[in-house]
Amino acid sequence: MADKPRVKAPKQRSTPKPVDPGRTRRLLLYGAGGLVALVAVLVLAALAIGGGKPGEGDARSALTDAGCTFRAAPALPGDHSVEQPGDTVKAWNTDPPTSGPHYGIPAIFGIYDEPLEIARVVHNLEHGGIFILYGDDVPDATVDELRSFYDSHQTGTVMAPLPTLGKQFAVGAWVSDGEGGNGYLAKCEEFDESALSTFFRAFQFQGPERFDPSALQPGL
Repeated sequence: MADKPRVKAPKQRSTPKPVDPGRTRRLLLYGAGGLVALVAVLVLAALAIGGGKPGEGDARSALTDAGCTFRAAPALPGDHSVEQPGDTVKAWNTDPPTSGPHYGIPAIFGIYDEPLEIARVVHNLEHGGIFILYGDDVPDATVDELRSFYDSHQTGTVMAPLPTLGKQFAVGAWVSDGEGGNGYLAKCEEFDESALSTFFRAFQFQGPERFDPSALQPGL
């Protein structure tokens, strides 16, 4: 019979290795430091890729650099006190209005060839929508650019003519911070996609009545 392979018994350590009481603490500290560094790297990477969510200062800078005017006006109380959709309100503090009293039924989200009752549109802003309104003297080429922009931002957007704007177009939003907020209005003559995109990213879906974007689709 062949001899079985010999298995050596493990050597016994004659003296236990001394316990380092600070080793565990050091390992925990190193691990925590590494985790913090990893989170910081991920946050910086996300900001570098996505640019982060712009705020009021970013929108103001983008729009003014594009040759637009930009205004932030303290939001007015949003009561449904307008009895007829075509009525106007003296208290409105921007033109077109971006907050305040409005008609009880909003406009259907979408793009229009005819002017809308502005008291309806204010209600759309209350739900977190944004309007794109353009005057009678805005060139057809610019209107086409605005329509193309609308096609990429249909959710929560109302686009329509507003003859009194003349050669300007306007974008407006109503943003609530839970205590008051602002109405934001930019008026432009030249189309700048990047500037308008910054406005939308900064202010859309933040009205005093927060609706899920799925409820602000065209036709709703």
